[in-house]
Amino acid sequence: MRIGLIGTGRIGTFHAEVLSRHPAVDALLLADADPERAAAAAGRTGAAAVSVDDLFTGAGEARDLPDAVVICSATAAHAGLIARAARAGLPVFCEKPIALDLPGTLAALAEVEAAGSLLQLGFMRRFDAGYGEARAAVRDGRLGRLHTVRAVTSDPTPPPAAYLPLSGGLYRDCLVHDFDILRWVTGREVSEVYATGSDTGPAMFREAGDVDTAAALLTLDDGTLATATATRCNGAGYDVRMELAGELDQIAVGLDDRTPLTSAEPGGPGAPAKPWPGFLERFAPAYEAELDAFLRVVRGELANPCDGREALHALRIAEACEVSRRERRPVAMTEVSGG
Repeated sequence: MRIGLIGTGRIGTFHAEVLSRHPAVDALLLADADPERAAAAAGRTGAAAVSVDDLFTGAGEARDLPDAVVICSATAAHAGLIARAARAGLPVFCEKPIALDLPGTLAALAEVEAAGSLLQLGFMRRFDAGYGEARAAVRDGRLGRLHTVRAVTSDPTPPPAAYLPLSGGLYRDCLVHDFDILRWVTGREVSEVYATGSDTGPAMFREAGDVDTAAALLTLDDGTLATATATRCNGAGYDVRMELAGELDQIAVGLDDRTPLTSAEPGGPGAPAKPWPGFLERFAPAYEAELDAFLRVVRGELANPCDGREALHALRIAEACEVSRRERRPVAMTEVSGG
């Protein structure tokens, strides 16, 4: 297969390295708004550096159209690139989000649906072994009636200040992963949210109109209660967990010898010797698995495990949380357009 990849920043370069090793990939074409960055990534992975225009036309260095495109560009470019790929008849894997707002997301999805093309979104937690086991435990009744879910996402250090105004905010950029995986693990939809946030950390969050720490109480459509918390300032390390409590049992995802958590109990577990430093290390196997799944989808061997509508559902929850935080009230999902 010939795969085109657009965007050779940190996650794009990681994906390029994964694709360069994949036995199904015969040729890898890398494009970036910065040609020098694309050339550097191509040199490290044995790929060819091309322009974005050539990638979609098969002209110049690209020579032929790729069989599929992987989009890892800046968020603001996602929707336009998805639409361009759809019009070219190219299957797409895109890092989340499709767009930072509902109108942009819906417009891109309309392009995909009009073209009858394929779009898989990069919600990598769906490919993590722990979340997969939790989903199975819920679905086969091992926990009994599920009554409480607690989701945690804590970054060890804030992103660069310049990133914040472009990120969409903590709910859309970070907690959207928790919203997606909550739906995927439980098989339920969110019916109502109540969210709040704190901007008492670094001043750059206040300047960007964002928060550095957030919490949301989510009521699912079967009455299950879920909490989702996130922070950009967790000095102990990168901490992503989910706890699921039922009438029969309770389990945790992300609890291992690298979880940045220290027990306050006498004789309890101490701080890990090597806590998770970031998302690429914690979810490396999941990132590889989602790209493998995409290639199998393109080859017709697998149904799409995370299509664009899944991203829309998660974004709608994030939008409801933003309204709730701003207006300091519960927000029913029926109030959010795009459902």
